[in-house]
Amino acid sequence: MTATADSHLRDLARRLVWWQDADATLADERRFLAQAMTWANWEEMEFVRSVFGDAALRSVLENAPPGVFDGRSWNYWHARFGMLPPPPLPRRRI
Repeated sequence: MTATADSHLRDLARRLVWWQDADATLADERRFLAQAMTWANWEEMEFVRSVFGDAALRSVLENAPPGVFDGRSWNYWHARFGMLPPPPLPRRRI
């Protein structure tokens, strides 16, 4: 990855997961990708896909962290990857 791409990824990590350091965010790839799949805009998501690939995004859907996806994003990504019908959103256990 180029220095520019790395910088862009870190900026995106800071914006999408504002409550923690970019290094910590990027260390938890599943959480970062789930945040991106829910909150990134089209251009940001195209960049994320170019870095991580569709297989990583599919894996996030199969093992999604609870409490990140909203219904719209959950349904969109499942339809996008032909994973229909989508299962219920992951729920937090309290």
